[in-house]
Amino acid sequence: MLATYDGISIRHGLIERLCEARRQSDALFSLVRADYLYERPIPERHRIVFYVGHLEAFDWNLLHENIFGLKSFHPEFDRLFAFGIDPVGGGLPSDRPSDWPSLDQVHDYVTKVRAALDEKLAGEALRSQTPDGSSIETLLNVAVEHRLMHVETLAYMLHQLALDKKVRQRRPQNVDSGPVVHRMVEIPAGMATLGLRRGSEDFGWDNEYEAHTVDVPAFAIDQYKVTNRQYLAFMVAGGYEVRSFWSDDDWNWRTGCGITHPVFWKKAGDRWLYRTMFDEAPLPLDWPVYVSHAEASAYARWAGKSLPTEAEWHRAAYGVAGERERTYPWGSEPPNTALGNFDFHRGDPTRVNAFPAGRSAFGVHDVLGNGWEWTSTVLAPFSGFEPFPFYRGYSADFFDGKHFVMKGGSARTAACMLRPTFRNWFQAHYQYAYTGFRCVSH
Repeated sequence: MLATYDGISIRHGLIERLCEARRQSDALFSLVRADYLYERPIPERHRIVFYVGHLEAFDWNLLHENIFGLKSFHPEFDRLFAFGIDPVGGGLPSDRPSDWPSLDQVHDYVTKVRAALDEKLAGEALRSQTPDGSSIETLLNVAVEHRLMHVETLAYMLHQLALDKKVRQRRPQNVDSGPVVHRMVEIPAGMATLGLRRGSEDFGWDNEYEAHTVDVPAFAIDQYKVTNRQYLAFMVAGGYEVRSFWSDDDWNWRTGCGITHPVFWKKAGDRWLYRTMFDEAPLPLDWPVYVSHAEASAYARWAGKSLPTEAEWHRAAYGVAGERERTYPWGSEPPNTALGNFDFHRGDPTRVNAFPAGRSAFGVHDVLGNGWEWTSTVLAPFSGFEPFPFYRGYSADFFDGKHFVMKGGSARTAACMLRPTFRNWFQAHYQYAYTGFRCVSH
């Protein structure tokens, strides 16, 4: 079924994707007991109630006038719920729960926004382009992926919410696999094609353009993500106390904030526990460790290695012998549950060797899913970068030399964002994301 807007046919599946993304975000908010929606599980972030309104406000602000010609029915909420907070920057928020609207008011706003947008999406003739020349397809893709990004970032926010404030949900059992035997994989010199070609039919965010090739010298990379077991060895060796493993800025952060271990770990007597979404369990030694860029960099120095560049990571993930590259690490088959831990099928990590069918042509495992991976590359525009005219700050606000590129994906990364060109990023001292790493040597 196709819906036709001013001569441009938009696949009905794109609208269905928006509906499915809404179902995902609704399901995530249902994890929180109603009495705790005004909590702030991560000090640097807004209260949970903000995000209840934000997802609809974003869609409304993006679509209501540009495409549908609708007038706002609640301008105050359109502004209140418009923008989030960049973690680790600008000081901690100091608002109180009483500063926010009631849940009834927020839910009423959400209901009205969805109803108004859905009425238009049902099939009326609409503008073929926005006043700035952006296509309807682009804006709908932005709405879908923005919401799915928040489904992931909200998950790690709710991960930090006290266990008794959440509604337990059952998830698939972990995947059985054999012992993890760590080694490094040799990657021959070759080309890495970064970015999307402008004019491509594939959707990409503004920072994904323009496509270009990078000559990557030979290097070796860890076959698996660094595990909790390996990171524990770094800690036992005094990794958090040895000044030489840390840059000046990272050391000042570590000592100033009293950082002594990964935020997902908890000390219980003489043993470590791991905090999953709904439990505290003995530390799963063969799961990937989730840490900040600062902690990953310190581990790499301790190990006598380094974090990969964005181009090195891409070469290891998608490269093959010769000049060709794969669509996915395993080939051209679309992502499915046999190939990795992604697309919301599981809530927690798995062992790093659990999905051998998803390995790259060079034999690098666990590349997509099971945790994003830090690179040493500072987020910056590719040559030919042009900001989205309708969302000029999406990437450009973060080209500040403080954010590092993350690649891959986690258990809660949607399949559509497993494309080779997708770039994620955070600041070096942010511990809460589902982000691990692997090391390289040259």
